Amino acid sequence: MAENNKVVIIGANGTMGAGAGCVFAGAGYTVTLLARSSDKAAAALLDVQNDARADAIAERISLGTYDDDLARTIGEAGLIFESLAEDLPLKKQFFALVDKYRRPDAIVATGSSGLSIAAMAAGRSESFRRNFLGIHLFNPPHVIVGTEVIPGPDTNPAVLKTAIAMLTKRLGRKVIVTEDRPAFVGNRVGFKVLNETAQLAAEHGVAFIDYLIGPHTGRAMAPLATVDLVGWDVHKAIVDNVFANCKDEAHECFKMPAYMNRGLEQGCLGDKTPERGGFYRREGVEVFVLDPKSGGHVPLIKPAPIEFVEGMKRHHRVGRYSDALKIFADAKGAEADLCHRVVLGYVSYALNRVGEVAASPADVDTIMSYGFNWAPPSAIVDLLGAKNTVRMLERLRLPVPKAVEQAAVNDAKLFVGGVLQYGRTFVG
Repeated sequence: MAENNKVVIIGANGTMGAGAGCVFAGAGYTVTLLARSSDKAAAALLDVQNDARADAIAERISLGTYDDDLARTIGEAGLIFESLAEDLPLKKQFFALVDKYRRPDAIVATGSSGLSIAAMAAGRSESFRRNFLGIHLFNPPHVIVGTEVIPGPDTNPAVLKTAIAMLTKRLGRKVIVTEDRPAFVGNRVGFKVLNETAQLAAEHGVAFIDYLIGPHTGRAMAPLATVDLVGWDVHKAIVDNVFANCKDEAHECFKMPAYMNRGLEQGCLGDKTPERGGFYRREGVEVFVLDPKSGGHVPLIKPAPIEFVEGMKRHHRVGRYSDALKIFADAKGAEADLCHRVVLGYVSYALNRVGEVAASPADVDTIMSYGFNWAPPSAIVDLLGAKNTVRMLERLRLPVPKAVEQAAVNDAKLFVGGVLQYGRTFVG
């Protein structure tokens, strides 16, 4: 990459493909956007210009189609970035072509948000496998800098080092290296929470869950509104992948709710299908909310205020996170118990991924804050106090992560990320 400034993006007309094009071209790379047709490639360029808010970025971008330009452009590139749909056979079909036409020293990266790196590289040449890895950008990548790098079993350590240097020094990314496990770290942790809240909505209602587990709990968007933003189809692909391939302590939290499967069959994808909606649907200024039991939408009625939620919100708005979490910890009653279970479940599940898919608590904190813009789990532990966190986890019968247990024993702080800040929520 140091000597070759050319990047080819396969699947450029998708959201993440165009976003990656914006990131690479914005960093000065010469980028080729490849799509199935000239029209789709032109649409990808428009998306890049809109993301960059600069028509001039087109000066570093050329367009092409798979049939006419794939072989030539791949043969010239230093980096081939694949951003096709999350479909393993489709990806492997294109990687066979990449393997045929790529330069021996070219890096090949998949932008997959959770498919197996090893499975994608299986059957390819030794040169391909040594130069292949995952680079998971979060959506939208021109705004969100959190990035996961996932080496495969045969990835050359020098290639991994080169990719990390490119991402951090030239593209300004906040990078963690993860193990090749379904959904990696960010989506594994984030979609556990998102799907858990979707399950709870079947009993408690959409508006109530989004009110109870809102921004005051350490996320800028309410969880079910976040699922609408991401798209129900993307949500299903991620949770189904984890449910099928990971048998961990939160396995049942990844079971897709039946009412969501029915909604998908009817074309409800969330914000991507405004006429059908998802958890929410808008008609002008009027907002409708999904009734999971009937599958229809009804006018949104705001839930009755809950004292501890309103108290947390007041402190959260002015950055008094410690005071907000003190109210959270002291809250009593059924609503508080439910909120405790989701928020402490996030802390428990996230930090229990250390040693399995993440190298350290700091890596989990980095991707949850810079990838999801959620409060880092270690910061929540410190604000609650490690000993108090252990007590709450034990009361809820949630696993106590080793890092939390050690912090409690040593009366130490766990969060090493500096100032606690989180704002808009985007995921991918």
